[in-house]
Amino acid sequence: MMNKPEVQVIDDDAAVRSALSFLLSTADIPSRTHESATEFMKAASDLPPGCIITDVRMPGMDGLELVSKLKAKGVPHPVIVITGHGDIALAVEAMKSGARDFLEKPFDAEVMLRAVQSALDAEGQASQAEADRRRYREVLQALSPREQDVLQRVVAGKANKVIACELDISPRTVEVHRANMMMKSGAGSLSELVRMALLAGV
Repeated sequence: MMNKPEVQVIDDDAAVRSALSFLLSTADIPSRTHESATEFMKAASDLPPGCIITDVRMPGMDGLELVSKLKAKGVPHPVIVITGHGDIALAVEAMKSGARDFLEKPFDAEVMLRAVQSALDAEGQASQAEADRRRYREVLQALSPREQDVLQRVVAGKANKVIACELDISPRTVEVHRANMMMKSGAGSLSELVRMALLAGV
């Protein structure tokens, strides 16, 4: 058990910590919970192998600052960021800062377990990541030039009105392009589409 990877769960919401801990236990994955990033950082230099799940919005040190501090300290553990609705821009920034993945709340249990297992599975991780990158690139390259214009601005965290103004189209047309992108990519949500774009290097 000592060598078994452990998931560090950081969230100021006790219910979320409890739910994640229970979910991980159903997959026989040990976990330890922390109610703040500040508390977690006290133990960050002496962590067992594993990965980290953190909320992006927390009092004091938020998930974004945590990702930056972990990178600065050389902590190698992959970080999965969980976000509330409307926090996609923060999640994008977190991934650009070094987070491995992000999932939007309420997240699907199976999707979360897959993300955790992928983060814990060192073997074949690089080749799987490259396979995902190639697949996502192919999917996104099949988008029309205008859809790609919209996608780049969505990934940059820009609102529909701003995108519409920059591309000289109506906000309604932006919505249509976004719907088409979701359909073509097979993404189940806007956050999943952004995630695909980030992993593809868009």
